Amino acid sequence: MRAWLNGDLLTDPTAPAVPLTDHGFTVGDGVFEAVKVVDGRPFALTRHLDRLQRSAQGLGLPAFEIDRVREGVAAVLTDHPLPLGRLRITVTGGNAPLGSGRGDDPCTIAVVAAPMSPQPAITSIVTAPWPRNERGALAGVKTTSYAENVVALAHAAERGASESVFTNLAGHLCEGTGTNVFYVVDGELRTPTLASGCLAGVTRALLLEWYGGREVDEPIGIAQHADEVFLVSTTRDVQAVAVWDDRELSAPGPVTREAAARWRDREPELLGLDR
Repeated sequence: MRAWLNGDLLTDPTAPAVPLTDHGFTVGDGVFEAVKVVDGRPFALTRHLDRLQRSAQGLGLPAFEIDRVREGVAAVLTDHPLPLGRLRITVTGGNAPLGSGRGDDPCTIAVVAAPMSPQPAITSIVTAPWPRNERGALAGVKTTSYAENVVALAHAAERGASESVFTNLAGHLCEGTGTNVFYVVDGELRTPTLASGCLAGVTRALLLEWYGGREVDEPIGIAQHADEVFLVSTTRDVQAVAVWDDRELSAPGPVTREAAARWRDREPELLGLDR
């Protein structure tokens, strides 16, 4: 693991480095991105940094220089050629008084690079018993306030699954704790719209661009009619779902196999610091 914080490459990434009064620590006032690294090169970094800035604006964080983030990414990857890894880029409100109000200090910017194991090609999921709030102030914003996801993911693990999938307040299929959901009905590939409250996933957008699919909001009951289901995310790529709650699915089905193959063919196009 290598870590960079506010311009400095840390000699010990596990040592204390952020003050206890950092607003990201005290109230979760921060945004982040997870970026896959392949052979030492980050995947779709520009798209991830664009979303990082949109998330920061959505949270109302002070402006920060995106070139500083790129500096951090280069620092943790130089002479550290991870065959497969993950970058964690975090921007917080910085040092602040205790409580919800922000201080006047600049944002904290941290970049960490660590090895990552490949995800299995097939997985199981469950439906979370709690809904996403598609009308909330932070709907669609990738913040560090992930406790809800932690609880939902633990709920999945207790049931032998790797992901929990949320409905929204309207009862429509929304997203997973860290994934977007695609499904096939009558041969048509579908995925929830961004209006559902789901995160605008980088992998989601690229798959729609490279392979296609229809964005539509439908009740969670549509899962009972799906012939195939797969998850997409930065760390999972295209991952087939074999079991959703108590229902077994074809995994991988023909559409899932085609989508995964298209992903593998196009992924090299976006590997590099400026892509």
